[in-house]
Amino acid sequence: MKKKKTPVNQLLVKNQQYMETRLGINVSFDVGFRELIILKKKIQLYYVTGLVDTDFVIEVMKKIISINDEENRESDLYEVLNNRIVHQQVEKAKTMDEAVDQMLSGLLVIFVDGKEECFIIDVRNYPGRSPEEPDTEKVIRGSRDGYTENIIENTALTRRRIRDERLRHEMMQVGERSKTDICISYLQDVADMGLVDLIKDELEQIEVDGLSMADKTIEEYLVHQGFNPYPLVRYTERPDVASTHLFEGHVLIMVDTSPSMIILPTTYFHHVQHAEEYRESPAVGTFVRWVRFIGIFASLFLLPLWLLLVIDPSLLPEKLQFIGPNETGNVPIVVQILLADIGIEFLRMAAIHTPTPLSTAMGLIAAVLIGEIAIEVGLFSAEVILYVAISAVGTFATPSYELSVANKMARIVLIILTFIFQVKGLIIGITIILLILMSTRSLHTPYLWPLIPFNDKALWQILFRLSMPLSKTRPSIVRPKNNQKQV
Repeated sequence: MKKKKTPVNQLLVKNQQYMETRLGINVSFDVGFRELIILKKKIQLYYVTGLVDTDFVIEVMKKIISINDEENRESDLYEVLNNRIVHQQVEKAKTMDEAVDQMLSGLLVIFVDGKEECFIIDVRNYPGRSPEEPDTEKVIRGSRDGYTENIIENTALTRRRIRDERLRHEMMQVGERSKTDICISYLQDVADMGLVDLIKDELEQIEVDGLSMADKTIEEYLVHQGFNPYPLVRYTERPDVASTHLFEGHVLIMVDTSPSMIILPTTYFHHVQHAEEYRESPAVGTFVRWVRFIGIFASLFLLPLWLLLVIDPSLLPEKLQFIGPNETGNVPIVVQILLADIGIEFLRMAAIHTPTPLSTAMGLIAAVLIGEIAIEVGLFSAEVILYVAISAVGTFATPSYELSVANKMARIVLIILTFIFQVKGLIIGITIILLILMSTRSLHTPYLWPLIPFNDKALWQILFRLSMPLSKTRPSIVRPKNNQKQV
């Protein structure tokens, strides 16, 4: 149920009482208030200290105060202010609710005695860091800037790469208490407006106090993922990657306070590509892509397949009889694999929470003390460590962190099923994973496209990195209005 909005009152006293009640003026130290007398009338300025640029606020106040010396006392103060406020972004609001929301977003609000409208001036200066290359999407060659936690800065980084008058940045707020700014970006003549409207409807229906987890909370409301571990949206912190997807017809969602952009719609194969492939020649890019595919395949199937060959050596050709542990150790092989695999996850978590100066020491402890001693005492066999390490490297080679974790979970399930049912278990596990992937849809988009449903041209572009002059069409899965890129 929507609340009835309070209009701006002609009496400043009423407005002041409202602001004191809603915002805690004189209670919250960061809520600023200043009253001035201009042309024999009172005006009131409200702002949040930490979110405004103090220099801009002072400059606006200087210009307002100079009105006393430069204007006739009988002039209409409201019209004079409208013409004399020195800022490029000045809007008007007729409700106190809008004034409060804008003020808490970092804008300056000015009330004039006797007027049922207030001025809203954009003097925002959010605290944050400067653009820098994202840690998870590094490239050897290419731009080194990345999105930040400032949504205004992020829209500018995108606009810098797409200087098209048809690029749209639509802003809205979500969260009853947080009032978090969310920007929906798309190319008007390319993106499917049905998809844009669907995303808007989903966002407008969100009823929550706040978005403390920012983009992740938005994702869960948009795609209704449930317990499916596979990522249904793609995240990126690189403006060049985001711009490329906008050119293709995708929709971008930016959430204030988060440097990660949500790209919609996405499929499984969006998560196995990396910007590095497009910074190299087509041949090199294809080679890098295939090496990455092999790493992803190894991260998912190497351990269960090796376990199957250890359990049933008769499946091995004669020339590959050397595969398998020479010494089984004191612990069953399947337990060794699971312990080592989960141990790698322990190390990953520890690396995240370990301060950088101590990370080297932690790595030495893991490699020398834990690894060597575990083999010597018979807890692990050397070959188990080898295959678990190769599988872990394949996991780290996966471009999407979310996909790598989902593959790790699927790998553990395959290991357990293989141990229990052997060949049948491996086949059953792979079948279950394929059925889950085939039944998954992200905003009505088939997750395994272009494999299922089959699209030979699109699949060819996934398997091979084509040169840009040959990539003339946009992917049909996003239902673009304009299929040709060079138009």
